[in-house]
Amino acid sequence: MTPSFPTAWLQGDPRALAFLPDRFRHRAARAEAAAAASTRSVPPALLEVLRAQNARLAPSPARARHLEELAQPGTTVVVTGQQMGLFLGPLFTLYKAAAAIVAARKLREETGRPCVPVFWLQTEDHDLPEVDHCFVASPRGARCRVSLDLPDAALSRAPIAHQKLGPGVIKALESLRAELGAEPQAEEHLSLLEWAYRPEATLAEAFTEVLSTLFAEEGLVFLDPRDARLAPLAAPIHRLSLEHASSISAALTQRVEELTRAGFSEQVYIRPGAPLGFFSPDEVDGARYRLDPTGPETWNLVGHPRGATVTTAQLLRALEHEPLRFTTSALLRPLLQDTWLPTAAYVGGPGEVSYFAQLAPLYAHAGLPMPLVVPRARFRVLDDRARRLLHKLGLTADEAGQPREALLTKLATRDAAEPYEPAGTVEARLFGAFSAELDALGESMLKLDPRLLDALKRTRGTVRAAVSRLSARYGRALALRDEVTTERVDRLRAMLLPEGAPQERIHGMAYHACRFGTRAFTRQVLDACIPFSGDLQDLMP
Repeated sequence: MTPSFPTAWLQGDPRALAFLPDRFRHRAARAEAAAAASTRSVPPALLEVLRAQNARLAPSPARARHLEELAQPGTTVVVTGQQMGLFLGPLFTLYKAAAAIVAARKLREETGRPCVPVFWLQTEDHDLPEVDHCFVASPRGARCRVSLDLPDAALSRAPIAHQKLGPGVIKALESLRAELGAEPQAEEHLSLLEWAYRPEATLAEAFTEVLSTLFAEEGLVFLDPRDARLAPLAAPIHRLSLEHASSISAALTQRVEELTRAGFSEQVYIRPGAPLGFFSPDEVDGARYRLDPTGPETWNLVGHPRGATVTTAQLLRALEHEPLRFTTSALLRPLLQDTWLPTAAYVGGPGEVSYFAQLAPLYAHAGLPMPLVVPRARFRVLDDRARRLLHKLGLTADEAGQPREALLTKLATRDAAEPYEPAGTVEARLFGAFSAELDALGESMLKLDPRLLDALKRTRGTVRAAVSRLSARYGRALALRDEVTTERVDRLRAMLLPEGAPQERIHGMAYHACRFGTRAFTRQVLDACIPFSGDLQDLMP
């Protein structure tokens, strides 16, 4: 069975490397990418907006130096980005930012060229239900869902940039205090969140305030593309996507077919003949819709409540006079980012790695080289509470990742004063003995009367079902024999594998920041980051 594309790519599978080379692993390739990026420069208009956007953030001499470097020829950047999750969203947001900072440092050291870490704020997305909440690990191990409870969130199609937090953020902050207020460093972190997350602020503003504070010492630079001053700079990319929609989609479709033949699934569906952006027909902060061709010069607004259409001429006029009505998709965003910035490398998660596997034809069509694609840092946080549970259970962190029932059975069998056979072994032994006897007896029965065949089959099935039920009950009895062990396993799995998913994809950083300190935990993540490595590491604060 072929693994997922990101897994195969990280493992160096030649099938994956044929679509996305792992150039990030090789110093010579990194130097080559940095040299190519250094021939491009940041447009003066973008520099002016970058200075204005970053001037609103927490003071940072390092960020000011980086902005000065961006104005100099030969400077390159390492970019990462993320949606505006509530209270920074899952832990991997922090890991992505840290990985970009560490990669930029390493490129600077290896090449002698200035290299600046840039965080691209994905404010053009409209998936509000994905970002209006977060999950908080609690001292008891269970997770707590904290949400803004925004009305009609599931129906929202407006870019996140325009979404105010509203009064629901006050209740969300109160829930955080109730859950984490007793932790040693809670006041420091909760005060930071309360300062940034105000009802009148937008999701993007609050997110950026907090993340810029965490990485002020490292000088992380932030870029919000949803800015009226930047819209004219994005217009050429949207024009390319619109005017060349047919040829671009054909090339991308062929790429997907090649990926499928290699055993991989597409990450982003390619709509035949459709451009890669969105259009807001009513107002710049209104709902945005994909475009599907319905004729030579006519486009359907996919999902529009009245089934509205728009002509190419109308789109081109809007692009000239109100370019902020256009927003990028997941596939068009990298091209815009690398058109604006001298990108040497992009730090992405598994989903973004899969995007880039599809993107070579788009970059080729635009005549732009693809950047190095670098896997983000991956961590499993084993704090003192998790380590105590592992010690009491006599498990490693990897062993704790086994399926729950299998793990409980293993522990019950291992710790039993009287050895008990595993349920599967008991079932195989019981039914195996019965089946062998029935086979032997069945031969003589069928000689006596062939009509007994159906009765033999029914008997075999009935006994098989009965033995399976007995074995299942026996297995549950084994698994639940020690309630203390069961409770410990459940607490441990809630810490390390909430709902069976990797910790970094579910839990936010609030628990760890309140327990160990906002900057202390951030610093530990930075120190543990290995540049240009996608290996999972254990973090032990």
